[in-house]
Amino acid sequence: MEQHHHTVSPEISVVHHHDSGTKRIWKTFWILLGITVIELGLGLTMYAFPNMSEWVHIAIKGSIVILSLAKAVYIVSIFMHLGDEIRNMIMTIAVPLMLFVWFIGAFLWDGYSWKNLRNDYDPYKREEGTRKMEKKEHGAEQKPGHLQ
Repeated sequence: MEQHHHTVSPEISVVHHHDSGTKRIWKTFWILLGITVIELGLGLTMYAFPNMSEWVHIAIKGSIVILSLAKAVYIVSIFMHLGDEIRNMIMTIAVPLMLFVWFIGAFLWDGYSWKNLRNDYDPYKREEGTRKMEKKEHGAEQKPGHLQ
């Protein structure tokens, strides 16, 4: 009889540990609920205390963004089962996603800069919202068919 020896590579084989059916679901629920309550609490403090300094507003908004990203990573890890995958698979998904998010931020920053520079250096290309309109009195005569 021929014996086959199979070697198990630690990078390829993953042992899945299954918790009891509802234990993992409830743990996930409570973690996501806790993060959401903290986010809402931070957001409501901005409205409850409108006279806070600008740096406190920015710090609160940054904290909300960080908590939202942490929640997104946790959701992907649990519900998409990415946390059970090998490291190379996680990096295959995470690195392009981070680059995509970075590209969106970079394009938004560049577009905002271009809009401001265009308005600063070319007065004929000002946006409609920045033009000053002359105020006309109510009841001023206007010829039919002509806009003044």
